[in-house]
Amino acid sequence: MAAHFPFSALLSEISIYQTGLIVILVTLPLYIVGRGIYYAYFHSLAKIPGPKLYIFSELPYYYYLLKGDWHQQLKLLHDQYGPVVGYTYNDVSFTSATAFKTIYGHNAGGDRNFEKDVRVYSKERPQSNIVNAGNEDHRRMRRLISHAFSEKALANQEEVIKQYVDLFIGRLLVRAKSGEVVDLVAWYNFATFDLIGDLAFGQSFGCLDTEAYHPWVRMIFDTLKILVYKDIAKRLNLSSLIPYLVPAKLKKSTKEHYELSTQTAMKRLETKNMDREDFMSYFLRYNDERGMSAPELADNANILIIAGSETTATLLSGTTFLLLKNPEKYRKVAEEIRTSFQSEDEITISRVNQLSYMLATFSEGFRMCPPVPTPLPRAVPKEGDFVDGYFLPENYASDEKSVLQPFSLGPRNCIGKNLAYAEMRPLLARLLWNFDIKIMPDSLDWNKQKVYTLWEKGSLNVKLTKVERNSA
Repeated sequence: MAAHFPFSALLSEISIYQTGLIVILVTLPLYIVGRGIYYAYFHSLAKIPGPKLYIFSELPYYYYLLKGDWHQQLKLLHDQYGPVVGYTYNDVSFTSATAFKTIYGHNAGGDRNFEKDVRVYSKERPQSNIVNAGNEDHRRMRRLISHAFSEKALANQEEVIKQYVDLFIGRLLVRAKSGEVVDLVAWYNFATFDLIGDLAFGQSFGCLDTEAYHPWVRMIFDTLKILVYKDIAKRLNLSSLIPYLVPAKLKKSTKEHYELSTQTAMKRLETKNMDREDFMSYFLRYNDERGMSAPELADNANILIIAGSETTATLLSGTTFLLLKNPEKYRKVAEEIRTSFQSEDEITISRVNQLSYMLATFSEGFRMCPPVPTPLPRAVPKEGDFVDGYFLPENYASDEKSVLQPFSLGPRNCIGKNLAYAEMRPLLARLLWNFDIKIMPDSLDWNKQKVYTLWEKGSLNVKLTKVERNSA
């Protein structure tokens, strides 16, 4: 008996699928357009100045973020629209001092604080760290970490700092004698990474000894790039696709960096050595039941490596570049340093803090080349709040970029401010005490850089000439 083939039923099914596909193809574009029109013209944030195209779709923001040019584009938007700019349907950038205080400062109201935006600062491991922790955990962690950055701790760490500044100058003296071109970006990174490795983990990275980047340092640079992909994926609710979107090399570097930093930190903690003047000695000495777990201590040590090295090297590189591009200013700061001391041994942390013109050059360096060039986004409190006269409803993120607060402001400002100054000021002072510096032609446009979380710095190539002094 021949089987009966239900051809009419098959046609009916095909018709249903075709109809469904047509409905999707028609309604999806209508939904996207309708959503964009709503956010651009009818939403509560639609009245905020800014390009309607950016509010209609987040694609322009993603485009510039992936290109590494968002810092430049945001500056152009502020130039065009003023101190308040909406750059997506729920992101607003402010550049006024009052907005900075409202968003980042201490809030007398207590609970109405602008928490960190979870899209950027989400917790990806069981433990938190001082960067991604909520306000309550942040206070707990900061209480312990602050001991390692106290004035007493800094005084005890000065000899360690001097050790690496000595090595930095010694290596450059050899390079100057041979007449080689020197990449100051690399050498500043060598010095700051070696120093912070010693302070955070009790061991140097050995960059100054080998005159090369440690593989771990390379991993850190790769890890920073992955944050751009994560930001976009989280905004699109595609976090589950991050493993497939991120290049394999970056994923491998991130994994290796985390494993290596955790192992190194745990190894240092297991020694229980509190006599050595590094961060871990203070963590061990002052930790209690209200303090941090071992994994939290390890994770925070990893954060301190990045925060205490790359950002300091960036400020040193940027300030040096600006001085070399402005010879009159360069001569003035070099003269101040060379006439303020009788010998190099007198160049101490306390003495360099009295060099008013050099301190002014660092302030300008912070303005022109901020070590953290990306916005630090905050989420509006649940009650909403007013910033510069604009009411921002709950769950809409805000950030502030242009006010000169390089260490941020309020309860979550940079805890390592004094250490950063203690690193950068002696390094630059002793560099200019020992050498005349000439920038090479291939570095004249050094400041034209991409940003992937932090600056993607190119080589700052210079020639160093030893300053000759009378021995009398």
